[in-house]
Amino acid sequence: MMKNSTKNKKEKMGKKTFELKDMQKKLCIIVGTRPNFIKCGPVSRELGKKFDEVLIHTGQHYDYEMNKIFFDELDIPEPDFHLEIGSGTHGEQTGKMLKLIERVLITEKPKLVIVFGDCNNTIAGALASVKLHIPVAHVEAGLRSFDRSMPEEINRVLTDHISKLLFCPTQTSINNLKNEGIVDGVYFTYDVTVDALEYNKKIAEKSDITNHLNLNKKEYLVATVHRAGNTDNKNNLNNIVKAFCEIDEPIVFPIHPRTEKCLKSYGLYNKLNNSSVKLIAPLGYLDFLCLCNNARMILTDSGGIQKEAYILKVPCITLRKNTEWIETINDGWNILAGSNKQKIINLVNNFKPSSNQRFVFGQGNSSKIIANIISDNL
Repeated sequence: MMKNSTKNKKEKMGKKTFELKDMQKKLCIIVGTRPNFIKCGPVSRELGKKFDEVLIHTGQHYDYEMNKIFFDELDIPEPDFHLEIGSGTHGEQTGKMLKLIERVLITEKPKLVIVFGDCNNTIAGALASVKLHIPVAHVEAGLRSFDRSMPEEINRVLTDHISKLLFCPTQTSINNLKNEGIVDGVYFTYDVTVDALEYNKKIAEKSDITNHLNLNKKEYLVATVHRAGNTDNKNNLNNIVKAFCEIDEPIVFPIHPRTEKCLKSYGLYNKLNNSSVKLIAPLGYLDFLCLCNNARMILTDSGGIQKEAYILKVPCITLRKNTEWIETINDGWNILAGSNKQKIINLVNNFKPSSNQRFVFGQGNSSKIIANIISDNL
């Protein structure tokens, strides 16, 4: 089901107050998951100064903790269209999105569609757009893990090859595109995640999450596990659980709904529940940002959180064998552990950043750069 939640443009929270008069100024932004919401915030604020936006929420993340709370906290306008896709297989999700996004684009006729990252809504939005001859701008283009077994890798590769404007966060991402023959429309913009963290870090200081969980700053770890390579593989998830249970330090584990389901189906949930691991529900962005900012270390299989940990200057252990954020590895603030139990435990005890950071993701002006490039191209 698709809900059109469009209101009078003057009523849209946090947006400009003039009425749409020039169709050349109409853009469409497509989001659907937590990483999209975070990146969308600063980009939307900058684009809102120059353009009229139509915001489509595909609804991949639909629980309040994974969805609406981000709009409430991050000063993102309520979506004009909520497609309510929900969960499903990759093909099912992408197919439903493609169909419903196309309907919106035919009605709204934007001059440009903007997609973020590497989720199913990213490729669905890009495909729907180019088939209607609407140019696509890809924020966070050029990332590669070089692991085609990851659905995210397929999404980002295909999206890059059909986008007109490719906004690259690092020089590595530009080189990746060049190696695939993509050189036109490529821009080095640095990373919008820095913009988001800079904007929200001070707000997050008001969070009481560490007191609520009885945690002392820099005396606990934060863990997230949600990638299919871990959740859908009983052996991998079992090894990670065993490592967590043997770490003699508090681990706060906001648990993704899919991960919780897998832990219970494999008979692993109670092992964590009876350990020093604090299993908690997914958090809002500001609480999670506060939690990560005050952690001693982060353990994750998320691409975005690897990067956020780096920006926050928190050491990170990645529970994967590869990463699309090779800069965090090269700069000595992130290290790959896969699902190797003993390696995870050893790294928690011994891993320390090997150097000062080089601020490889920029200084927080990426959204302005992107808005200016879009303005110049339209």
